[in-house]
Amino acid sequence: MSVFKPWHWRKIKSVLKASMFLTTPFSIFVNPVYIIRNGIYQAILKESPAIKGAVLDVGCGSKPYECLFGNASSYIGVDIEASGHDHTLLESRVDFFYDGRTLPFDNSQFDAVVCFEVLEHVFNIEELLLEMRRVLKPGGLMLLSVPFAWNEHEAPYDFARYTSFGLTHILEGCGFRVRCLSKTTTSVLAICQLCIAYMYQHVFTRCLLISRLARLLVFPLNVVSMGLNIVLPKRYDYFCNCVVLVSR
Repeated sequence: MSVFKPWHWRKIKSVLKASMFLTTPFSIFVNPVYIIRNGIYQAILKESPAIKGAVLDVGCGSKPYECLFGNASSYIGVDIEASGHDHTLLESRVDFFYDGRTLPFDNSQFDAVVCFEVLEHVFNIEELLLEMRRVLKPGGLMLLSVPFAWNEHEAPYDFARYTSFGLTHILEGCGFRVRCLSKTTTSVLAICQLCIAYMYQHVFTRCLLISRLARLLVFPLNVVSMGLNIVLPKRYDYFCNCVVLVSR
């Protein structure tokens, strides 16, 4: 008889799923995208205390970072129904769906807006940003993240990658003031992360035995990557993600 009951497996699954976004020391052993996810998590965590009051999460999905916003009095998630991922399979926690053009909220309704790994899936990015500005109170804050060095995903709804300069230009053109912009990885870590993801997705899976042991290979690859990041020159002109805090 197995010592693991069904609720044990659900708990383990829940911990593993959470560690994919909210990285812990344990994540380095099992998460093949630890580098990119840890960079995003640490950058959001650093800025999260500034996000207060009524918060709107645009493109919320499963709201993986909601727990970081302890100063929020309410946390509402909105998403588009037709997207590159299945809301049911991803256990999405969407409070409102919108039509991709007009957010279903009043002007100046929210104290803060957050938007993580969404804008690359939006073809009419300025239109969405202006909508986010509309529902944000004057002086309110918006915290967002976008990828730069990452593979196409959620096909066919993947439309763009933004440099730090391009993103700043678009945000300022929509009436936002950039308060802080951070790149989540060095160039070395970005290159290593792409290599690990490629190996995990396209090389390890070619052999049944190796695919079953692939998780065991994640830890040494992550450790080697961090070692290289220590000894090699620090550059930030190639990076995984931008995390930006702006105000209206």
